[in-house]
Amino acid sequence: MRAFRRFAVVPAAYVVLRRDDGRILLQRRQNTGYLDGHWAVGAAGHVEAGESVLDAARREAQEELGIAVDDLRPITVMHRTVGTARIDQRVDFFFECRRWTGEPERREPDRAAELRWVSPDELPTPVVPHERWVLENWRDGDIPAVTTFGFSTVRRA
Repeated sequence: MRAFRRFAVVPAAYVVLRRDDGRILLQRRQNTGYLDGHWAVGAAGHVEAGESVLDAARREAQEELGIAVDDLRPITVMHRTVGTARIDQRVDFFFECRRWTGEPERREPDRAAELRWVSPDELPTPVVPHERWVLENWRDGDIPAVTTFGFSTVRRA
């Protein structure tokens, strides 16, 4: 039997705002040190110690966009890794939100160069790779509840 070393997995919450016309909100990253210049989901961030993933999603939407989200619906949970060592592992919880209070605005202009409402059929480039995978499969109605990304292949539960 193969022995595995235990380690901590970094959890994050992603909020995909979706208007009635189907457009979704993306932000272009800057000064983050991770894929700056790439487009990303409108609000996302790490879950803090003692915080639920739902509370993290609500907090990130407030901090990054200045809105209160009312309706979080699960899209998928993704277990992912980066690089060949597979030591840095993440678990990402993606939520759709169709109802919120307030008008989304850039609340962290030092980290987000711009916000843009886009059609899921016309995603800008480049998009953070694992987020693009989620957005395209969700758009196509082919998103499983649980996925993996960055191991040897994308896997579906």
